[in-house]
Amino acid sequence: MELKPFKIEADIMWAFLDTPNQMSGKYQVDLCNLSKNTIKALEEMGIPVRNKEDKGFFITAKSKNYPITTVDSAGNKVTAKVGNGSRGIALIKPYAYNKNGKSGVAAGINKLTITNLVEYVGNTAETADVL
Repeated sequence: MELKPFKIEADIMWAFLDTPNQMSGKYQVDLCNLSKNTIKALEEMGIPVRNKEDKGFFITAKSKNYPITTVDSAGNKVTAKVGNGSRGIALIKPYAYNKNGKSGVAAGINKLTITNLVEYVGNTAETADVL
């Protein structure tokens, strides 16, 4: 089967779009609450779909060397930090891999269009001095 780029509409969680994730060393984003049709298409390509209570069915799409291009619906660059609960359309590029004796198909990501932005503002809780 030829692995062609395709679009996924999903909720966005744990977006490391312009800074690599410390654990993987890659730019990445979890695409969550996937539709039944999307799950079926991903599985037919060999991309494993995981299920977790707070994310529903999801995949983690990664970019090894480049920040993930992120735009709004009008095509303007998104400069705000994309927070959990945002919604968007990701352009996924499946690729085959064979590393350290493991092989399979993973989801690369070329572009993310944000259709509903929930801006990440960080931890705003005040901390008390410890005595």
